[in-house]
Amino acid sequence: MAATESGASWVRAAATLLLGCCGAALTSSVQDQAEQFFRSGHTNNWAVLVCTSRFWFNYRHVANTLSVYRSVKRLGIPDSHIVLMLADDMACNPRNPKPATVFSHKNMELNVYGDDVEVDYRSYEVTVENFLRVLTGRIPPSTPRSKRLLSDDRSNILIYMTGHGGNGFLKFQDSEEITNVELADAFEQMWQKRRYNELLFIIDTCQGASMYERFYSPNIMALASSQVGEDSLSHQPDLAIGVHLMDRYTFYVLEFLEEIHPASQTNMNDLPIHSNSTLELFCKPENELLFKKRKSYQMNSGFYCVRDHLFQVCPKSLCVSTPGHRTDLFRRDPQSVLITDFFGSVRKVEITRETISLDRDIAGFESKLPKDELATEPLKYAEQLPVAQIIHQKPKQKDWHPPGGFILGLWALIIIVFFKAYGIKHMKHVF
Repeated sequence: MAATESGASWVRAAATLLLGCCGAALTSSVQDQAEQFFRSGHTNNWAVLVCTSRFWFNYRHVANTLSVYRSVKRLGIPDSHIVLMLADDMACNPRNPKPATVFSHKNMELNVYGDDVEVDYRSYEVTVENFLRVLTGRIPPSTPRSKRLLSDDRSNILIYMTGHGGNGFLKFQDSEEITNVELADAFEQMWQKRRYNELLFIIDTCQGASMYERFYSPNIMALASSQVGEDSLSHQPDLAIGVHLMDRYTFYVLEFLEEIHPASQTNMNDLPIHSNSTLELFCKPENELLFKKRKSYQMNSGFYCVRDHLFQVCPKSLCVSTPGHRTDLFRRDPQSVLITDFFGSVRKVEITRETISLDRDIAGFESKLPKDELATEPLKYAEQLPVAQIIHQKPKQKDWHPPGGFILGLWALIIIVFFKAYGIKHMKHVF
């Protein structure tokens, strides 16, 4: 009997110990999840997209920027978190055979200008000074919110730049330039002022790799379309428009981004990489692939080449130039960095099993408000401008006024007639 009781007590003790271990493990797991939720790397995303070129023959640079703008908006970054800088408006250029449109592909199916583009800095507002002020936050108090980069130490920022450049500089509208030292110092100011958590810098220009050589601030990952001494070439020539529609590097980056969705788990690179190195495509013979997808694989001399990661989208065989990247300043392993960490939008959601009664809270809140505030009229949308009527209405007749040169011409005619009729000898009667 005693033996039976001792056995039962031993079983109860073992069960208690087992339940305690399971409970502790469960509690530890929940606590780890909660801590991971609150200490996650970033809570918001921003994008600064800059086209530094003017004039019609630089059509492709505007198309580059607008195409990246469309991609980041599709992946969830709202206009309120995008600073778009366009040095020239190709959509309204007199040479554009299709006004109010900008196309990035020769099939002319996708108008990247669209009807929902919000340009924050345009024309001569796109200067080196304004760009640096946006990055560092040193802007006048009167600057509207749409022209501000309101980031913090939990912000992941994508900075994309395209235009004409050289070894260590990028031109702005053929009138001024920004150097790689100035850009590096601006990023250091951003880090010191806690204006970013991680920063992805992408530049599509000639000798683009020279622009990130001087970076020294932490948590910066940089990509460029060409190495020092190389040109970044254009792509997609169009005979009707008379110019190239895009640059090669941006074209293949955007082709890669079209396969990304907001919940995608694709990372920057899943192959071992070395900083300041260039990664060629990872190619396999056709018979070694289990499946082939045309947008993910490209035929190249009997081999299908995988292009599933951002560092691999445009090898030298496609770009003609040699794309480069730099990751030594970046603290995380690029294999753990998702594409959506920079091109997408972060929406943190906390799941709870508790039931929250909103009616009770609203009633309690309303009871604290004065009666005059509760009796206000319901909010209504402001009346919109009658755009259709404005476009189709007839122009109003203006009061006629003689042009500025009319009076001067009339006096000249009177003097000529006088000289022909009376000559110079009668001038003494006039004066």
